[in-house]
Formats: sequence, structure tokens, C-alpha cells
Amino acid sequence: MKKIGFIGLGTMGAPMAANLLKQGFEVTVYNRTAAKCEPLAKLGAAVASTPKKAASGAETVITMVSNDASIAAVYEGADGVLAGLKPGTTVIDCSTISPALVKKLAGLVVDLGGVFLDAPVTGSSPAAIDGSLVFMVGGDAEVLANEMDIFDCLGKKVLHMGENGTGAVAKLAHNTIVGINNLALAEGFSIAAKSGLPADRFLELVQLGSAGSKAAELKGRKIIEHDFTNQFSLALMLKDLKLASSLTDGANIPSPMLNLAKSLFQAGQTEGFGDEDLSAVVKIYEAWIGQKIGDRQQ
Repeated sequence: MKKIGFIGLGTMGAPMAANLLKQGFEVTVYNRTAAKCEPLAKLGAAVASTPKKAASGAETVITMVSNDASIAAVYEGADGVLAGLKPGTTVIDCSTISPALVKKLAGLVVDLGGVFLDAPVTGSSPAAIDGSLVFMVGGDAEVLANEMDIFDCLGKKVLHMGENGTGAVAKLAHNTIVGINNLALAEGFSIAAKSGLPADRFLELVQLGSAGSKAAELKGRKIIEHDFTNQFSLALMLKDLKLASSLTDGANIPSPMLNLAKSLFQAGQTEGFGDEDLSAVVKIYEAWIGQKIGDRQQ
């Protein structure tokens, strides 16, 4: 089995690393908050004190961190991933970052004799836990084929999108739709609630009708029950929408719905909901209508 360096043990990274360990891979983990390594160590992971040390003995390095700044923190410098890479190493970045940064990282890895895949995911924490993530991958198809044992352990589907950077673009386009759909769900709920409709029955209608969506499936009950336990945070959704907006601005692509979604998730962040699940954006609508969505459920 391959030796893997896994860097970033947050909501998504920790269960992904755990699944690799359970399937028999030899995994060395690193996280900036060292305490997050302890549960993985109990499953058999080695713990590295720096990203360089996590990468130095690995055949494949996987990074799963939150944003462009975090990527710089783990890749660059004397203790970074790049300092520890040996020729022939495959680097798989599963973070959601800007396509421009993906292409920069790919070039740096290739210059060191390695290969690079940008492989962001969709599925949030439940899919990370049960190994049913969907990967959208940018990079060489042959490199991807050589890493399928890892992807098969972590997900249910791998979609090759093209060259380096296309995985990142696909993720931003996808999450644009996710953000907009969650706002549509919140807005529909607010109309129903303010008009006195029972929330349970309205959600059933949505799921049976043409308004049905993954947003309704995954977040409808959370909204009714006011359970905003974090599966994918509002702050991370806002980050992704900002990256998508930057991409569309640079490519001169009109994106009015994206920009509205970004504004409303920014309002949620400003109100202090950033660390809650992205479905907490509904609280902006609840403030407008003066009641909680589930108040009149029957």
C-alpha cells in the first residue's frame, strides 16, 4: 500500500484520513492544531511535526485546507510541503482554492520532479465520513489513473475535468449553484412561513415537486429544526462564492445571481453565523419576516 502524507485534518480532512487508514494505507498526518492528529494516531497514523516531514517519506501527498492563505502556510517555506517533496511524488490538493493558485502549485511541483492533481470534492462531512465524496479532478489522466486506489477509498465518483486548474473551476461553478440553491430554499421557506403554512408540509411539497433539490434534501430538516450543526460552514461557502466572483470578474462573465448570493452570505457572516452550517443563512430571512421557519409546523 502507498505511503501517504495527509495535511489538513478539519471537518473534511480528518474523516478522509481515517478512511485511508482503515483501508490499510500507511498514513502520516500533519495539522496546524496538533491535537487534531490524536484521533488519527489512535487509528495508526504517524504524526509529523511539519508539512515537510509529512511529505518527505510519502509517495502521495494529499492536502485539504481551507483557503489560499492556508495553502501558502503548508506548501511554502523551509518546513513546507515543497521542501519535503522527492521526485516522483504525486501531490493531490483537495482544497477549494483559486484556479490561478492551483496552476502555480502545479508548476512548482513539476519543477521539483513531481506531479499534481487538483481534486476538490463535493459531499460535505457526511460523505467524507462514509467515503462517498465526488471528486472533480484537473491534471493528467494517466496520473489520475495511478491514484485511483486512493480515490476509490475516499469517494463514490471521480470526474476528470481536464488539465490542472479545471477541477478548481468546476468546484467554484458547482458551489455557485449550491449557494444560490440554498438561498432559494430559504426564500421559499420564508414565504411559506410568513403566510402561515406548516413548514413540514411545505418541505414535503418541495421535495415532491419541481423545486426539489439537494439543498432541500440535505438542509430542509436542518432549517425547520434550527439545527445548524456544521456540515459545511457558512464562512467556507462565502469564501467559495468570493473566489467564484473573482473568477467571473476576470473572465468577464455576467453573474448577477452569484453576486447576490455572495452579498447575502456576507450578511450572514457579519451577523456572526460564519462557523455554523451554511443553511444558517436562513436566519437572515427569519430576521426579515420576524419569525423562525419552523414556528408553525404541524
